[in-house]
Amino acid sequence: MNLTVVTVVSGRHEHLREQIRGLARSTRPPDHHVVIAMGDHRIVDVVADADTDTGTATVRYIDTVDGRLPLAHARNLGAQVAVTQGADILLFLDVDCIPGPEMAATYERACSDSANARSLLCGPVTYLPPHRGRWSEEELIAHTNPHGARPNPAVGAVDSGSNYDLFWSLSFAVTAPTWGQLGGFFEGYTGYGGEDTDLAATARASGIGLRWVGGAHAYHQHHAVSSPPVEHVDDIVRNARLFHDRWNRWPMEGWLAEFERRGLVARTASGRIQRLGEPL
Repeated sequence: MNLTVVTVVSGRHEHLREQIRGLARSTRPPDHHVVIAMGDHRIVDVVADADTDTGTATVRYIDTVDGRLPLAHARNLGAQVAVTQGADILLFLDVDCIPGPEMAATYERACSDSANARSLLCGPVTYLPPHRGRWSEEELIAHTNPHGARPNPAVGAVDSGSNYDLFWSLSFAVTAPTWGQLGGFFEGYTGYGGEDTDLAATARASGIGLRWVGGAHAYHQHHAVSSPPVEHVDDIVRNARLFHDRWNRWPMEGWLAEFERRGLVARTASGRIQRLGEPL
């Protein structure tokens, strides 16, 4: 099967280099790697500098939207390019993630099983500590410690899931026909938050399954974060409202509750989320 990795990126140049190196040393390197650069013209040079024996990735450039990253549109464009290049399996991998050596092969086996073909397939994600220099394969394996909020089946096992809110777009695979049935990410979302939860809600509403794939390890490289992500409060409020309009429930409840506790947002009498100082 033709397996294509789709990565969207703005900045994070060294993280992208590490991902490309990881793909090159995979037991099953991808047939293609599609990289969508959002408002970052340097990505072409970064990819060329990180070129390996697997060949240079296909890079497409798109502009930001009023300074916000169009993540949903970028991922959809990446999938479109991949399908045009003949992809049977789309493997979406966040730019911060280094693939484990068996990740692509494990996803491919899961997608090849007819019981999983019409599903979102999700592997475990380990959050790495700060690190100087390149990560070796041995170091990654030694640091394997998947995030405890999501299932982590035994290697070789594929478990069915029912809590679609646990879906993350950091690392997942889907067959091209199932992607076509999904219709991709809803492009009304821009900036931070919401689009991956929306995709999972679309999958559930469409009868598309959720599968947890044991052994399809991805390793998330360290970068500074805030909790809650107050620098993205405007994006999160806007995208949460859009999600509520589409699905009649609120996503990102933990973040919204903490923003409310800090006086950054409030709930109106009608139950809407109101940004502090925003006109009614």
